[in-house]
Amino acid sequence: MADSNNAEDLSAPQQDALQQYIAVTNQEPKDAIPLLRRSQWNVQIAVAKFFDGEGPDPVAEALAAQDIPREAARHENLQESLWAAEAAPSRARRPGAQTDAAPRIVPQQPVTGRSPWLVGLLLTPLSWSWTAASSLFRTFVYILSFLPAPLRPRALTSGPAGLKSNSGRRMLMPRDTAARFKREFDEEYSANELPFYEGGFAQAHDQAKKDLKFLLTVILSPEHDDTESFVKETLLDPQVVQFVNDPTNNIILWGGNVLDSEAYQVSTEYKCTKFPFSALICLTPKEGSTRMGVIKRLVGPTPAATYVSEMQAAMEKYGGDLANVRAERTAQEVTRSLRTEQDSAYERSLAIDRERARQKKEAAEAAAAAEERAEREAAQAAILEQKRAQWRTWRATKLHPEPPSSDKSVVRVALMMPEETGAGRITRRFAQDAAMEELYAFVECYGVTTDGGEDYEKPDGYEHEYSFRIASTLPREVYEPSQTATMGERIGRSGNLIVEQIVADSDSESEDGSEEDA
Repeated sequence: MADSNNAEDLSAPQQDALQQYIAVTNQEPKDAIPLLRRSQWNVQIAVAKFFDGEGPDPVAEALAAQDIPREAARHENLQESLWAAEAAPSRARRPGAQTDAAPRIVPQQPVTGRSPWLVGLLLTPLSWSWTAASSLFRTFVYILSFLPAPLRPRALTSGPAGLKSNSGRRMLMPRDTAARFKREFDEEYSANELPFYEGGFAQAHDQAKKDLKFLLTVILSPEHDDTESFVKETLLDPQVVQFVNDPTNNIILWGGNVLDSEAYQVSTEYKCTKFPFSALICLTPKEGSTRMGVIKRLVGPTPAATYVSEMQAAMEKYGGDLANVRAERTAQEVTRSLRTEQDSAYERSLAIDRERARQKKEAAEAAAAAEERAEREAAQAAILEQKRAQWRTWRATKLHPEPPSSDKSVVRVALMMPEETGAGRITRRFAQDAAMEELYAFVECYGVTTDGGEDYEKPDGYEHEYSFRIASTLPREVYEPSQTATMGERIGRSGNLIVEQIVADSDSESEDGSEEDA
């Protein structure tokens, strides 16, 4: 499957290269894969081929040259070459012939090397002399520039389209060069409505190729006598201005001065031999899915009506192909947008499912933790209840025996037990020197039976807390289970007491009631 155009059959590095190439060129995978394969999967080379067009393959040409028979070699003289050159344009213009390629021109910056310091030292006097002479010459030119235009020397007069001579013309970046051309054009011919592209030729070429528009390239020469008449009578004619500004025509207008490096390179590559020069460039799908071609050339002075009609004829010839490509791209964009929306919806649905799964997992974990906590608490409660029962049994064996009725130095206590015990009202005698905790222990161990012959032990690590309190009715007084206070000191000889169960809410109610009683 080496020659397959299916993206699924590619390796991971090849798929990455394909995605990078599609992100830049917006080309379909079925067209992008063959171009990447011819470029050895080098994204930079493939992008350059997409914008500049593919040149001939040197290896293929060399192999083809080996198959040419020696007797097929042809020798021609100079006259035959001239005849062939004259016949070539007519053959190129025949119906169905391929248009001239419109390459993407990137201005080359001049490379200057630094001279050795010894040479610079020897040439320093000449450099100073040249600087002084240049300053004097610029001063002289500045003074002469105030003369009226008819009296001004031609070399100092602004050339056609407001372009000055190349004397001292500084090379700028493409965007700055375009701004300078527009500014000089407006200074010479006042403000106008021509929408010159504010960038370099390569950027205009790329935009026309990407947006499927026509690129109208106009190159002017300040030394040509027909430039001024062409600009005033043709380029600034209302009919031409309206034609260029009409959005339905999809025209990008780029202008340049041949004295600038970029415009000069464009004129050289596009074989411009006469000024003013106009070229209409667009994508030619039938000749190559990524090929830009020159579909119309107009050189020299041309009437405005002829200029517009020639451009319209060329645009109508290739407009249908561009419309088809534009429709295909629109369909691709719709498909891509739909696929993106579907992917987005799938991702949202997947995120919702993940969130639900996470919540379900967290709920299960919380339920498991709650169940484990409940089991642990139940186990702790069972152990606590077991120790509590063991303590009650042990404490019941430690209760002081009830004094006899004949003993006069006792404290007689009548206790109203809680309803849930079912004991009702009970009476018991205690020694006067018995601690108040003895009374609490009696109530806690009431009803607990023990075998006197067995020795019970106190549970280890257990501190008993009474779940009730004992209080008198009138006046109300709560007696705490103290180990130091005796019953004779707190209660006296007798007392009617009630046993109250301690509930969480009863604490606050009791406190409120105590405050009200107070």
